[in-house]
Amino acid sequence: MQQRADIYAVIHKGLRAFMGQTLTRVGRVDWEDAEDRGTTLAQVQELLACCAAHLEHEDGFIHPAMEERRPGSSAQTSGDHRDHLRHIEELGRMAARVGESANGARQQAGDELYRALAGFVAENFEHMEIEERYNNSVLWSAYTDAEIMGIEQRLVASVKPEMMQLLLPWMLPYASPAQRAEMLGGMRQGMPGEAFQGVMNMLRDLLLPREWNKLATTMSLA
Repeated sequence: MQQRADIYAVIHKGLRAFMGQTLTRVGRVDWEDAEDRGTTLAQVQELLACCAAHLEHEDGFIHPAMEERRPGSSAQTSGDHRDHLRHIEELGRMAARVGESANGARQQAGDELYRALAGFVAENFEHMEIEERYNNSVLWSAYTDAEIMGIEQRLVASVKPEMMQLLLPWMLPYASPAQRAEMLGGMRQGMPGEAFQGVMNMLRDLLLPREWNKLATTMSLA
């Protein structure tokens, strides 16, 4: 059976990795250590920014495509997105509260942030599975692979450079070797050489040696 174009696959792998690593970091942080606290809260805010942007991208490109040919088909995940945006705003306030709390109250504020973030991550894992199962089935029934890839290309072109810089260190390392090579092949064609080399330098530091060697062989890197 031929595998269909999956508009969710790589970004969802990256978001799952980002969410899981951030959650475990919030769970182990020493809130009384200013440096540890600062870098952890910065990562929480980066995650929330990526999640909000991801919702915007799906609402702006994927859901309209679903509605165009299957009216009503995006209702569940669109509703989930509205709930997620409210949760993102609340988590942002909770993270700020941790940073502003006095020493005696900081641990409790941090514990509350951890539990709320855990709930948010759990909801998102379930939500992404629905998108990958149900939303993909809608897209596959209504669009050809070429059309789906066109939707994805327009979505990716809309991503702001600063957001792409946040997403790539999570998307590329946690994709499969084939997905990683395919994504990088497209980037190599569409990016200036110096910018692409910067991506590769970043990625080399994030991959295991055997993963890098496979990639180098696949892409014929020197």
